[in-house]
Amino acid sequence: MAGGGVVNTGKGKEYPGQLTLFVFLTCIVAATGGLIFGYDIGISGGVTSMDSFLNKFFPEVLAKEKADKSTNQYCKFDSQLLTSFTSSLYLAALIASFFASSVTRAFGRKWSMLGGGLTFLVGSALNGAAVNVLMLILGRILLGIGVGFANQSVPLYLSEMAPARLRGMLNIGFQLMITVGIFAANLINYGTSKIKGGWGWRVSLALAAVPACIISLGALFLPDTPNSLIERGHSEEAKQMLRRIRGTDDINEEYNDLVAASQESKVVKHPWSNIMKRKYRPQLTMTILIPFFQQVTGINVIMFYAPVLFKTIGFGSEASLMSAVISGLVNVFATFVSIFTVDKLGRRKLFLQGGIQMIICQIIVGTLIAIKFGTSGEATLSKAYAAFVVLFICVYVAGFAWSWGPLGWLVPSEIFPLEIRSAGQSINVSVNMLFTFVIAQAFLSMLCHMKFGLFYFFAGWVVVMTIFIALFLPETKNVPIEEMILVWKAHWFWGKFIADDDVRVEMGGAEFKPAV
Repeated sequence: MAGGGVVNTGKGKEYPGQLTLFVFLTCIVAATGGLIFGYDIGISGGVTSMDSFLNKFFPEVLAKEKADKSTNQYCKFDSQLLTSFTSSLYLAALIASFFASSVTRAFGRKWSMLGGGLTFLVGSALNGAAVNVLMLILGRILLGIGVGFANQSVPLYLSEMAPARLRGMLNIGFQLMITVGIFAANLINYGTSKIKGGWGWRVSLALAAVPACIISLGALFLPDTPNSLIERGHSEEAKQMLRRIRGTDDINEEYNDLVAASQESKVVKHPWSNIMKRKYRPQLTMTILIPFFQQVTGINVIMFYAPVLFKTIGFGSEASLMSAVISGLVNVFATFVSIFTVDKLGRRKLFLQGGIQMIICQIIVGTLIAIKFGTSGEATLSKAYAAFVVLFICVYVAGFAWSWGPLGWLVPSEIFPLEIRSAGQSINVSVNMLFTFVIAQAFLSMLCHMKFGLFYFFAGWVVVMTIFIALFLPETKNVPIEEMILVWKAHWFWGKFIADDDVRVEMGGAEFKPAV
């Protein structure tokens, strides 16, 4: 396959340029958009395990927990109202991501980030000052709108700013910030749970304002991406920005490819209908299935409800919060593995290795809980046994943190051509938030009814998704975004959906020769 008349070698074009300090710093600032998502994931589980929070908003759950210490451990936190506190955010994020698509396309990625940060800031203030469940859930909805905007715009921004050969590393900065947010939230929960007077949960919820301020202020100083500038008719600014972010004056080839992609995108008046075309079937499939699979790994069972989960399987309140801190720390450090290997090993190898590791750990954890609790759920764990459970949960978290965690955001953000990129990312975020909502809302009830079998349930899904990746995801490392169609055309299955003329059009009329 070719671009510019050159036969494709399987890696796409190598545009001139290097990783400049300017790009590195802007990508770090943009990636802080992940802090708000991560902080919320980490904070909600810890807060819902605090007795003072439950007593204020969900007294019936606390009464159920305290009434009978021999109660079935699997079911003592089963409350749809309690889970709606966690899950309402993700339903709001789902809806917001569709509006974020239009904002991102019309005004640029940075303004979408700013809007997300400011909305999240208002939501954190409402949550910190909440006096009833309605105020609490209203705050969560505003937080969700902020998450929807940030998750829609940040991965796109990072993929467009980064040089192709380092796109994986810089894009995973977003997932790294999510893990930092989770870890920070776990630490804060551990600290605020010790505050006397029962108002520590207010501090935990209100401190969401810190990551909101970071991304809001950072967005004000971020430059627009060359893709976005060209898309909105600022050609000279786009050229200057491309020179600055690549650290070279030799940007004509990359600039011309971006312009060709932009001109093709302007023909598309309705990206939402265009994305349904046969030639985009591979990308549409991935942007639906990858975020779906990311959520049915079961990771959010650990991250949302880590303290509740650990408390449920026999840990004391303080011990459960500390166990969540430990798993959060593992999450951060394991993400660095992905950052340093994703552009060398590639996406497929990390997906496959991480999947196998997660399957093994989920089966072991489910078995350990089954041995101790059986189906009655009546037992307590010794410190040694509990530590063993935490160990395998941490190994599971590590596998997720260098595979499905970062790659679930990276791959969908890098595979779409410009004309449908905002719509594609909206679908990615929406599917992610939909199933995050479903898992968050259903988990405590599923744990009550499926008991230890819940871990086998998620392990089964990881088997399915690992096979899917092995068969249907081509390697996308080092391929410029505007040449991604060549990868799909060369794939044994997806190639049949893409005509040679589709490749010529996508490549701006360049000569196309099938790879030998």
